Amino acid sequence: MAGLARGIHLVAIWLFAACAVVQVFLAGLWVFAGADRFALHRDFGYMFSLLLVVVLVAAIVGRLGRRQIGWVVLLMVLFVLQSVFIAFRSSAPEVAALHPVNGFLIIAVAVVSGREAWGSWRAFRRAQQTPAGALVEEPGPAPIG
Repeated sequence: MAGLARGIHLVAIWLFAACAVVQVFLAGLWVFAGADRFALHRDFGYMFSLLLVVVLVAAIVGRLGRRQIGWVVLLMVLFVLQSVFIAFRSSAPEVAALHPVNGFLIIAVAVVSGREAWGSWRAFRRAQQTPAGALVEEPGPAPIG
């Protein structure tokens, strides 16, 4: 079960990172193609945020440890901040301007998390392919005599 969860985590975190890049494109589309594209940017953002739940559950079930779970929690906090920053667009545009900066931070954290997930996946697969006895055998002291 842990192996399956780790695989799901790996795929979901990279899918999340890819969706975040698409989200930046959709923001550009909104800016350059017209305000009628805002709903596409907004709705896609809310939709792919559901991947974070999958990523978090898979990290927990896959026993990926505090660090990987911490990256997901950080992504969740950053994702919530996206909506908070936008809420300030009328009253404090300087705060709202953090929205795109935070978007790039989300991508960066997702990529770092994805790289670590890839490393965890590879280590897990190597451990699965190594014979059980090979893990226990270590060279001991030379025999006396």
